[in-house]
Amino acid sequence: MPAWLSGTLVGAALQLQQPVLWSWPVYGVLLALGGVAWLASGWCRAWAGHRSLAAGPRWRHVAALGLAVCAGALALFALCGLRAGAYASHALAPGLEGRDLRVTGVVASMPQVNEAGVRLRMEIESALWQGTAVTLPPLVDVSWYGDAALDLAQPADASRQPPTLRAGERWEMTVRLKAPHGARNPHGFDFELWMWEQGVQATGYVRTGANDAPPLRLGSTWRHPVERARQAVRDAIVARLAGNTAAGDAGPARVAGVVAALVTGDQRAIDRADWDVFRATGVAHLMSISGLHITLFAWLAALVVRRLWCRSPRLCLVIPAPNAALVAGVLLAGVYALFSGWGVPAQRTVLMLATIAALQLSGRRWPWPQVWLLACAVVVAVDPWALWQAGFWLSFVAVAVLFATNNIANSAYGISARARFYALLREQWVVTLALTPLTLLLFGQVSLVGFAANLLAIPWVTLVVTPLALAGVLWAPLWSLAAWAVQPLAVFLQWLAAWPLAVAFVPIAPLWAGVAAVAGGSLLAMRVPWAVRALALPLLLPALWWQPARPAAGQFELLAADIGQGNAVLVRTATHALLYDAGPRFSRESDAGHRVLVPLLRALGERVDLLMLSHRDSDHTGGAAAVLAQQPLAALTGSIEAEHGLQALRPATPCVAGQRWDWDGVTFEVLHPAASEGARAGDTNASSCVLRIATQGPEPAVALLVGDIEQAQEQALVAGAARLAADLLLVPHHGSKTSSSAPFLDAVQPRTALVQAGYRNRFGHPAPEVLGRYQQRQIRVVESARCGAATWRSVQPLQVRCERDAGQRYWQHHMAP
Repeated sequence: MPAWLSGTLVGAALQLQQPVLWSWPVYGVLLALGGVAWLASGWCRAWAGHRSLAAGPRWRHVAALGLAVCAGALALFALCGLRAGAYASHALAPGLEGRDLRVTGVVASMPQVNEAGVRLRMEIESALWQGTAVTLPPLVDVSWYGDAALDLAQPADASRQPPTLRAGERWEMTVRLKAPHGARNPHGFDFELWMWEQGVQATGYVRTGANDAPPLRLGSTWRHPVERARQAVRDAIVARLAGNTAAGDAGPARVAGVVAALVTGDQRAIDRADWDVFRATGVAHLMSISGLHITLFAWLAALVVRRLWCRSPRLCLVIPAPNAALVAGVLLAGVYALFSGWGVPAQRTVLMLATIAALQLSGRRWPWPQVWLLACAVVVAVDPWALWQAGFWLSFVAVAVLFATNNIANSAYGISARARFYALLREQWVVTLALTPLTLLLFGQVSLVGFAANLLAIPWVTLVVTPLALAGVLWAPLWSLAAWAVQPLAVFLQWLAAWPLAVAFVPIAPLWAGVAAVAGGSLLAMRVPWAVRALALPLLLPALWWQPARPAAGQFELLAADIGQGNAVLVRTATHALLYDAGPRFSRESDAGHRVLVPLLRALGERVDLLMLSHRDSDHTGGAAAVLAQQPLAALTGSIEAEHGLQALRPATPCVAGQRWDWDGVTFEVLHPAASEGARAGDTNASSCVLRIATQGPEPAVALLVGDIEQAQEQALVAGAARLAADLLLVPHHGSKTSSSAPFLDAVQPRTALVQAGYRNRFGHPAPEVLGRYQQRQIRVVESARCGAATWRSVQPLQVRCERDAGQRYWQHHMAP
């Protein structure tokens, strides 16, 4: 059994490496081969059991184990492939992307309200395109925007906001859909895998223009009663805790968001600033429905059921109280997980609890490695894609270390209150030691105050805040007590997060170094002699001291990040780094700096020397504030006016033609704007900074970054005989029809052109006629929507590394040619 279970994990892991899915007959053959391997392993085991354990029959035991591993691997590999193929068959047809579709569907989960409008998960019942019925994926996510989405700088008009929507309502509306398409950056979040696990195969927005048929509410249904209850509870919490607060007072709303998240699992209710504090102090796992909450709920439910069950001798004769308590604890934990939204972490925890409970009810005492392995295999069999989730590894590594060290069961601490406190203290210390290397591998950061924060936060949140918040469902005034309990904890966590060394960031190491570090951390946590624990230090060093490779002296590297509709290009030399633009602002609470650039810079261990903002437009400056906050030593330059808000964060030096400097044998030169034009930063596109980067030598490698200059500026550069010839060109204005004029392209003559534009963006960038000009000149065009993050090196000017191609997986979106 352990060999077969190990094989299932291996098979699922291998299947997740597939760049494309195979046809179902291939998986069917593999499944049949898995059955043959299982029968063969049983035959070898039986044959070896009828003979002595001499040297001859031992190979049959080994063969039986090997065949069992192969059987498990083939079975899970094939089953995962079949499931994935069946799911992928419901994907949105490419021909329906961007079309106005009239759909009828039911709101399948509680809507998520934000400053831009409301986000809905719709269960599609029917769809029409130009009066013809079409087939859509069963589940889609759509956003219903209000006026706030049109201009983030202006306050929202309440009269133009979407109406109040509730789970279970049936609506008819016009939508435009597209396949789930997320940013692909080194060490970045895999949005498309997350949507795959959620079962959502299309995203889009509701059309509410003057020429569109208005959305119609067709009535309520009986469907999704749990989601209706969750929404009612969430809205009641927000109304009670933040309903009567004064305008501009965000404190009660933020506390209400934490309480709502603990009760209903609505993590989006928590403010982004609070999430930053929770991550910095290592308590983010406590502030939503996590495995810890569900396990605690199961334990409390089992304790109550056992006490009540013991009061009835008749019930005890039918089913022993411990067994009844065990079953009831798992069932009630499942109900709690269902009410919390049945998220992936909650599903994983319930499956693990159910597996361990089933083993205990079997009456056999299993060794802990087999219990742990079986729980892993059950979770992976239900959700194979959990192997790509950080939460899966954090949970199971922590459980394995606690099993191995056997802290709670160790009798050395006795049963006194002080002994139990010391046992829990050591347990937290052991988990911290074991998970710190894994956290560094997965996130590139670790909270140095996390041990102290969790010592207070774990008992306070799990024993005080969460019970009060849950009890508030029965008696609403308890929500106020839960909110009061959150406030002192929030003050304590903010104090810890403000420490200068609260969080340590290191570059994300390769897999081999991370695995070695996890082994070292686990070894440190074990109950073994210190002479053995000392062996963990060499295992930890590669991950702690890892530094990504940098360009050689005299060379440079350019990384065009995948940030959607905007520009953000990281230029690295041997010892310096420049960031050209900082990407767009997505909403009042989200921007490319916070979501993409800051994590990317931390993962690469990069210190930015200069941030150059080509001009003031929000798709170029939206993430600048987050980058400047994370890079306190970075200088700021660009074409932004003196009154711009970023000037208050860090004074900016205007970029002016003629500026020139050398870094590590690489020359940087500003070609535009002229001094007189640079003073007119209000002209936005016309005042874009044009930066030429070149190696030195008779045949230099050159990159040209041009912002959003238009044909007038291109003509001026050509007429002024600027040194425009380049190997790499950042396509002007994302491929707009107003740029990339023929004379300009003839002057630059690039081998490669990079387009940073969002997938199916509303501007239509890059324009087909612009792409035609590049194709006529046989210039290779690399689009960020197709490529993801693009890496270009001066030492290999003909090659571009695309993040989507380098790490391609079958669940990722593949654009049509």
